[in-house]
Amino acid sequence: MSYQVLARKWRPRTFHELVGQEHVQRALVNALDQGRLHHAYLFTGTRGVGKTTLARILAKCLNCTANGQGDAGVTSTPCGECDNCRSIDEGRFVDLIEVDAASRTKVEDTRELLDNVQYAPTQGRYKVYLIDEVHMLSTSSFNALLKTLEEPPPHVKFLLATTDPQKLPPTVLSRCLQFTLKHLPPERIVGHLAKVLEAEGVPCEESALWLLGKAAEGSMRDAMSLTDQAIAFGQGEVHHADVAAMLGTLDHRHVLALVEALAAVDAPRLLAEVVALAEQGPDFAAVLDDITGVLHRLAIAQMVPDAVDNAHGDREALLALAARFTAEDIQLYYQIGIQGRGDMAHAPDLRSALEMTLLRMLAFRPQGVPRPAQTPLPMRGQGEPGGARPAGEEPPPPGGSAPEESSSPRPAQAAPETADKCPAASPPPDDAPPPWVEREDEGAKATVAQQPDASSAPPAPAQDRFGHADWLAAFDSLGLGGLTRNLAAHCIVEADDGERLTLRLDPSQEAMQAEVHVTRIREALAAIGVERRLVLEAGVLPAELEPPRQQAERLAAQQHAEAIEALSRDPHVQKLQQAFGARLIDATVKPAGAEARG
Repeated sequence: MSYQVLARKWRPRTFHELVGQEHVQRALVNALDQGRLHHAYLFTGTRGVGKTTLARILAKCLNCTANGQGDAGVTSTPCGECDNCRSIDEGRFVDLIEVDAASRTKVEDTRELLDNVQYAPTQGRYKVYLIDEVHMLSTSSFNALLKTLEEPPPHVKFLLATTDPQKLPPTVLSRCLQFTLKHLPPERIVGHLAKVLEAEGVPCEESALWLLGKAAEGSMRDAMSLTDQAIAFGQGEVHHADVAAMLGTLDHRHVLALVEALAAVDAPRLLAEVVALAEQGPDFAAVLDDITGVLHRLAIAQMVPDAVDNAHGDREALLALAARFTAEDIQLYYQIGIQGRGDMAHAPDLRSALEMTLLRMLAFRPQGVPRPAQTPLPMRGQGEPGGARPAGEEPPPPGGSAPEESSSPRPAQAAPETADKCPAASPPPDDAPPPWVEREDEGAKATVAQQPDASSAPPAPAQDRFGHADWLAAFDSLGLGGLTRNLAAHCIVEADDGERLTLRLDPSQEAMQAEVHVTRIREALAAIGVERRLVLEAGVLPAELEPPRQQAERLAAQQHAEAIEALSRDPHVQKLQQAFGARLIDATVKPAGAEARG
């Protein structure tokens, strides 16, 4: 017996065997069970999603004789064993007239077809006209079809299928029940391919099936055809490397190596990976698409780890890689990647465009933000009394006050004096207005003199109980990053009995609560000497206690107001206002050190 391709061998013969399209199955099954049969059905959708298959199943439902035991009526579960069902499956049922509209577009062909509509079916219960690619009919053919399509004889059913319903006249659409078939998601395709290959006894790798499922672009028939090709290519087996070579896709390990170099903030390694990649002659635009795809999956891995797929057999590696990025970095890199993809059309060559996009990701990475593996992202307002500067943070700018000055805050009136002492540039004469940017920065630095020294992290609390004041003082030294830091920043210490520490979480952040974050907070507290069993509960926060995030925002607003006040008292700023009618734009004023704090 000759070999039968998988797409034909595994074509569904009942609604139960059909993969996907549940919305169409439900409507048709209910109509068949209730006897509410329309005279014309229109199936639309892209190639290979099941239009013709559904039409043939419906034809069997209309003509099945229930296992040869006589006329049992229309059914939604055709037996597949009676003469009518077998004839339809084998394509020899005389009362199923299949018409390829692409090759019979003339009005004469349509009239010849309609001349036989009046005659009763020869073998089955209904005479079924299956017109495929119906949008290819000419306008005259549609006009000739309209009357019969609207009021056909009771023994006739029309089943129309098309990939382009926009080309059908509204007069035809209004006479049919239209069902739009959807693209199949890769998950459904991969699951079905696994069952088929298991039944066929073909060894396969899951990651190879994901490549086939994505290459099929939602078409099950395309997926089956590609699987046939992969089996032939791999000599009876389906492996990831063989499928990647067959499809001409890039080895996913190269993409992961590029993303790992981004995580390490290692520009030389990043360029070395691009050089190694260039030896394979890839499509660099597709490489950038793959990188943004990995960044998308990393964002999902951080937010909803259980939702990460195993599309390339890299789920575990992806979850580990997600812990090396902050959520902010992933979002920034993704946006730069999307923008770089659009800029590729204007670049001198695609390789240079890819390299510049990757280097831009590192260049625009916030300079004051250490990697999560070292030190977490510092919050604004961390210079408050009792606060601490994270271990990786740079010292205050050279234009600020000296270390001995930080222990005794100076009044705001000394701001111009402090600005004059800045070693970065000598002050201009009074009759020459200074550059605006320099004056703005130097005036804002007056607020730095009011900050206490925070060059070292606070020690672990000496008392037996860890209170909310200790939580605020130690927060920046915990080393938390990403979503865990954001969650902890909305917590207060509710109780500590020496064995169990209870944190209360702002209810607005309850959706972020997860065991992985609780574990990281507990480990961070243990690292500074607070070893407790940690309990995290969501509830309304008392008004007298503010969580670290609220405290940071309050202090940042206070520093911003002080910076504006210092600038408004600066004699140089006053002279500019008098001479040119200048005014301060409050939103542009930043306290000294605000850039480093992020």
